[in-house]
Amino acid sequence: MSARYLTLSITPELAGAEVNTLLRRTLGLSGTVLRRIKWLEDGITLDGARVNVRVRVREGQTLAARLTPPAPASGVVPAEGPLDILYEDWDLIVLNKAPGVLVHPGHGHFDDTLGNFLMYHYKTAGEEADFHPVHRLDKGTSGLLVAAKHPHAQERLKLQLHTGGFRRVYLAVCDGAPPAPSGVVDAPIGLAEGAPDRRAVHPGGKPARTHYRVLRVCGPRALVELELKTGRTHQIRVHMAHLGCPLTGDFLYGTENRALIARPALHSARLELAHPVTGERLRFAAPLPADMAALIPKEDIP
Repeated sequence: MSARYLTLSITPELAGAEVNTLLRRTLGLSGTVLRRIKWLEDGITLDGARVNVRVRVREGQTLAARLTPPAPASGVVPAEGPLDILYEDWDLIVLNKAPGVLVHPGHGHFDDTLGNFLMYHYKTAGEEADFHPVHRLDKGTSGLLVAAKHPHAQERLKLQLHTGGFRRVYLAVCDGAPPAPSGVVDAPIGLAEGAPDRRAVHPGGKPARTHYRVLRVCGPRALVELELKTGRTHQIRVHMAHLGCPLTGDFLYGTENRALIARPALHSARLELAHPVTGERLRFAAPLPADMAALIPKEDIP
């Protein structure tokens, strides 16, 4: 099985520094990650030999830290299933999620989620990777999703969430249109009274901000582009319903109409982030799926 290591060649400028300092400040490993790997035989090595973090390095040596554990810790069972992979390397994977698929295993869904499919994919590829989700999409939502392969990548990516470094842009088809061509919905979201599976806008909720822009108005529906500035459960669905234009097909916050679409019409269309190890900017796009495209005239699809 292939493991992921992060290496650092010791230059004259780094010579004399403690291993601990280089792991934290130069390679960016957190205390949590270091505590996990320092007990492994090859967790932290200098020129291939296990080393204490207080050792001082010399010019020309190579410091290495193992990022993937020898055995998965998530407990997610590998199960074969479809994956639409847009990008993959040793640290992360970007998927185009199909609607109707759960991201995380849970009650009644132990072997039919993206987590299960990813673990099977890693196992088949002979890769020591685990399921480390960075953000989530509702079961009915389609589109772009990124998952880390090890705790270090997950930590670094989660630090970007809700900042300008991690952009998530969605497309939604709404019943009706927002009151203005563009704007910001700044309305706190919390649990709906008497309905644990629903959320609602109310003063006691957590801060929630959604930027929106109307792309097209097509008869009774509108195609809207949305960008999340926070990550509350059902945020887009709640905010659009709050504006009086719930998502088409939204059984919780609007009107279910399976003759039109069998899910809330929401798609994660664009994703931008900084690579957790290299810092390179990565940008991805996923076209509007057929069930949402059918709700608006073809000439109006951006």
